[in-house]
Amino acid sequence: QVQLVESGGGLVQPGNSLRLSCVASGFTVNDYHIGWFRLAPGREREGMRAREGIATISKANNAYYSDSVRGRFTISRDNAKNTVYLQMNDLKPEDTAVYYCAKGSQFLVEPFGVSWSRYHRYDSWGQGAQVTVSS
Repeated sequence: QVQLVESGGGLVQPGNSLRLSCVASGFTVNDYHIGWFRLAPGREREGMRAREGIATISKANNAYYSDSVRGRFTISRDNAKNTVYLQMNDLKPEDTAVYYCAKGSQFLVEPFGVSWSRYHRYDSWGQGAQVTVSS
């Protein structure tokens, strides 16, 4: 069955870096658009709609970023390892969140417009990885 497992989260000081990994099984990452979302603290009760889409890599290897992370975060894919990464540099306290990777559904089609950042365009999710940025 489809499974996504995030890892690499942790506690870091502002200005430092982390790399999150999303290992997929049950499907091939190269055949789907894969996104990263995050849920800020205190918003858990708002449900899925509170998850902020921050980066997506398309099947064509195009990368999309939210304004909040563009220039600091980089999404990439290793097909041999069936893994998608999120390199996060210059981390800020406002980046503190639970980070999720997600598999794009059949309704997520390029050109995306803004749909790449919409949670309902993704049909499978990982369990999340906590990232805390604090001095």
